[in-house]
Amino acid sequence: MKTFLLFGILLFLGTCAVQAQVGQDSLDFDGQVSGVGSYAPDNALDLFVGVRYIPRISYGFQLDSATAQRIDFEASANVAGSFSSNTFESVQFRGRLAPYRLWARYTRRQFEFRVGLQKIDFGAATLLRPLQWFNEIDPRDPLQLTNGVYGALVRYYFLNNANIWLWGLYGNKKTRGFDAVETNRRIPEYGGRVQLPAPRGEIGVSYHHRTANTQDLSGVQPIDKIPENRIGLDGKWDLGIGLWFEASYVHKARSLGLLTNQALLNVGADYTFGIGNGLNVVLENLILNFSEKNLEWNDPISITAMNVSYPLGLFDNLSWVGTYNWTTRDPSLFVNFQHQFPKITTYIMAFYNPRNQLGIRQNELVNTFAGPGLRLMLVYNN
Repeated sequence: MKTFLLFGILLFLGTCAVQAQVGQDSLDFDGQVSGVGSYAPDNALDLFVGVRYIPRISYGFQLDSATAQRIDFEASANVAGSFSSNTFESVQFRGRLAPYRLWARYTRRQFEFRVGLQKIDFGAATLLRPLQWFNEIDPRDPLQLTNGVYGALVRYYFLNNANIWLWGLYGNKKTRGFDAVETNRRIPEYGGRVQLPAPRGEIGVSYHHRTANTQDLSGVQPIDKIPENRIGLDGKWDLGIGLWFEASYVHKARSLGLLTNQALLNVGADYTFGIGNGLNVVLENLILNFSEKNLEWNDPISITAMNVSYPLGLFDNLSWVGTYNWTTRDPSLFVNFQHQFPKITTYIMAFYNPRNQLGIRQNELVNTFAGPGLRLMLVYNN
């Protein structure tokens, strides 16, 4: 149904394209093609080849120039196919066609209202993110792909850079960020955020309510309606060195053992050293605690992550992301060399991932493999 809706929007925007040639409205059509080849010998299917195309069409028109009133639409699709094999003894093919973004937006000066399938993202952290409540962005993914959420979002920006967010979501089931269990898609979610300027920085307070569903989760009592409340607090300052923290506390109204409560705290810093072309270093540490009782401190997990990035030249960049789980003593490493050709961007990646990795969010769009491996990615944007 959502796929048919997407193509309905694409058809509508295509019709608008004809009108846009006559009027002054804006119409854009672009897309991104990416091809990935990966080899990870520790996996049952060690060879992976995939192709993804994300066509995007957007249309907008101005209602009133004096008040900057404007309406915009955007629709994009995730068209993907992949081939996995174990030295060609066993082969697995997969294909997917699904909406990627599908939203309409009304804006006027200092105000925005957006409804549909969209990305919602906020917070100060960059690698280990307690406030990654509505997306699945893997910081190691050069394309920053993530599924969106269905809902409505209102934002108002004050003249002193303070801003207020209000949202309502419906029809979303999958886990996002550090969600321990899925969401009951038939019950609306709602929440909001206030972000305020602070001396040399900013702070934010966020709240979200959803109804969790454990019917598809093994090992816990199957309950389809579990009220869950979460509150987040974050702040970021530029003191020559960038400093930030991000915290989240999640409480479920029904007992799920250690999954009843989650407390997450991230502290981080970044600095660009004046070495060569500029060496940027990001360091974060995340403390993650699960508990059955409210505010109980119960053998927390500590994870440290570091991202180092260095531009080798105008068209080349070298970066790596490493993590270490101090509780399980599991390290991970991801090295990426990027080269920009005139029309194609090339990524050559090497990685090592533990079998079970906490901290960094992974998603179905990126295909993270356990153990050591190599990956080549080619990206073309039209």
